[in-house]
Amino acid sequence: MNFLIVLAALLLLMFVAYRGFSVILFAPIAAMLAVLLTDPSAVPTVFTSLFMEKMVVFVKLYFPVFLLGAVFGKIIEMSGFARSIVTAVIGVVGKQRAILSIVLVCAILTYGGVSLFVVVFAAYPFAAEMFRQSAIPKRLIPGTIALGAFSFTMDSLPGTPQIQNIIPTTFFDTTTWAAPILGVVGAIFILASGLAWLEWRRNQAAAAGEGYGINHINEPEPMVDEKLVAPAIAILPLVSVFVANRVLTSVIPAVYGAKHAVQLAGMAAPITADVASVTAIWAVMGALLLGILMVFAFAFRPVIAKFAEGSKAAVSGALLASLNTASEYGFGAVIAALPGFLTIRDALSQIPNPLVNEAITVTTLAGITGSASGGLSIALAAMSKQFIAAAEAAHIPLEVLHRVAAMASGGMDTLPHNGAVITVLAVTGLTHEVSYADIFAVTVLKTVAVFVVIGFYYATGLY
Repeated sequence: MNFLIVLAALLLLMFVAYRGFSVILFAPIAAMLAVLLTDPSAVPTVFTSLFMEKMVVFVKLYFPVFLLGAVFGKIIEMSGFARSIVTAVIGVVGKQRAILSIVLVCAILTYGGVSLFVVVFAAYPFAAEMFRQSAIPKRLIPGTIALGAFSFTMDSLPGTPQIQNIIPTTFFDTTTWAAPILGVVGAIFILASGLAWLEWRRNQAAAAGEGYGINHINEPEPMVDEKLVAPAIAILPLVSVFVANRVLTSVIPAVYGAKHAVQLAGMAAPITADVASVTAIWAVMGALLLGILMVFAFAFRPVIAKFAEGSKAAVSGALLASLNTASEYGFGAVIAALPGFLTIRDALSQIPNPLVNEAITVTTLAGITGSASGGLSIALAAMSKQFIAAAEAAHIPLEVLHRVAAMASGGMDTLPHNGAVITVLAVTGLTHEVSYADIFAVTVLKTVAVFVVIGFYYATGLY
């Protein structure tokens, strides 16, 4: 019975997310219903002292990253830098390589710190134009964008400033650069296999005489020639985010030490920061701030003219994204405290390999919640200590745990109810029936990549 209560709570959260209801509203409802069925008297205490406390902890740690990332992405869009980068990449790769061009465009933008939701809007008009000219079915655009924006640059490549690569740092005291060799190996596998799949699908369509298609909706306006900023300038903010993140990751611990205490004149007692657990967050925040300042330095007039409205949209998006994930984090903490979760934990503990155990746990919860960051947060909130103990017993570095967890979160998360999937289909004017199969193929390849990385680690010992 206890196990069924936990399962019902997870299924309820998955169902409401799939139906488009707010996770912020239904995560606490699902969690408290589970507590009610377990111990009715515990509901108010668990809500106040567990769910809300864990939710607030998540917001305290990660909201600045969500906010700065959203603002950075928005001003990259408003400045015209995103359009310049897209045009330059297409010019280098060639319009005849439409799929590769769009994948690389999305990868450059997301690895440079631009929100994947912003990337969808930036890349779609170019993808539509190129696919139409090349007679590639429009239905392949969502899978192409998913490969470039939702996969290897989101959580595989070392140093990526996306939230899925940041969350594990606070549990394992690692940095966003953890296990760089494994990250690169996984990224190469995902990129190569993903491109092979999409090109195979393109060739299938060509053999069947299928072109771009007609009577599509949400078609972008025809492309018009306009003066764009030089690509070398446009990409500088993205490069600065990458470089500053790497430098600050090394400089912050050297300057502040393992812990840093501060007592200002108005404080009754000093406050202390555990620098080791927040280095990655501080580094990404500093890097994004630098990127924002660089965009203003190079494109002050076009950005400032739209900044009032643009920044409101960015803040709204950051609030929604962070509170969604924070609610799932609080939900995970409550579920982990229920007796029924012990059954799940004990079952998973029967998987003898700690990395496989972690990968299956994270990707399963990411699939159930339809969120990479949500599933990752739930899994690590509930079981990170168990993962660490098992890894230490097997002499596995925590950096490897970090990379496996991050990559696993971006696997089965892209089930039909995932927010990014719904967004890319809505923007492109396509449906799950028409285009989801190729997104799912990328999802499967991404999940397989986690086990490829685990196998590579055991075969070589490199990480």
